Amino acid sequence: MTAVRVVAIIVTYQPELQALGTLLSAVLSQVEEVIVVDNGSSIDIAGWLAAKGRPHLHCIALRTNRGVAAAHNIGIGWARDCGATHIVLFDHDSLPEPDMVKRLLESAEQMVQRGFAVAAVGPRYIDARQDNPPPFIRIRGIKVERCRCEHPDSIVRVDYLISSGCLIPMTTLDSVGGMREELFIDYVDIEWGLRARHRGFQAFGACAAGMHHSLGEEPITFFGRKLPLHSPLRHYYHFRNAVWLYRQSWVPLNWKLADGYRLLLKYGFYTLFARPRLQHLQMMTLGIWHGLCGKMGISDLKRG
Repeated sequence: MTAVRVVAIIVTYQPELQALGTLLSAVLSQVEEVIVVDNGSSIDIAGWLAAKGRPHLHCIALRTNRGVAAAHNIGIGWARDCGATHIVLFDHDSLPEPDMVKRLLESAEQMVQRGFAVAAVGPRYIDARQDNPPPFIRIRGIKVERCRCEHPDSIVRVDYLISSGCLIPMTTLDSVGGMREELFIDYVDIEWGLRARHRGFQAFGACAAGMHHSLGEEPITFFGRKLPLHSPLRHYYHFRNAVWLYRQSWVPLNWKLADGYRLLLKYGFYTLFARPRLQHLQMMTLGIWHGLCGKMGISDLKRG
């Protein structure tokens, strides 16, 4: 029986160093190796990490921002070469609970014993700026079902997970493949999760595993609810990649209808309430057009 060997992949881009240091301290005690893939930050992340002198901490510094999907794939390749049985992904603004990886592994093993082919297992995350903890998401019919944890140790079947905090068996990656690099950012985790599901794998949310994570910029408060907000450029990628995904024949029709309805609501909401309104409207509209035309990859509008 192969011994479990978990490698953490942390993708950074212009990180706040104190927060990154806190993340590293939390992760290094939970995994065998940590690989930081820096996406062309202006600060010397590789030198800063080398100065720490940690034997199981490594860095791959990219010259330019190639996007989160490409950075994940580079980290996955490195982890595969060093014999990882599982990888766990992190953004630089996440912070796992001290037992998060252990809880994810336990949940994954429970699902394997129940006969599931596990795509990924993710934690409940808390964003201090929003209503917490957000529920896990799955689509039933054409409705979005918000799955809250009935018990502290519940394991919830989901359609997809956010990438940060996500534990993925290497055998699943070998079967499903890596991330779609032409998406750059946004819908990378959703596309991979749907692709894994299409190939017979199931993703799960582990209620016993916890993580702090900042989703987007400062949220907008609307009728007492706090809704995540991104920059106009991020909204370009979000709408472009969503429309591109709707055009893929293997994506279930009910999922397209459910997500497309939510996308339409976002289009109206951000046009009315996200400032600067005109810039958000222009970038969302351009994203829809490029998604329909199949213009993918890194946008020439601004690389960031």
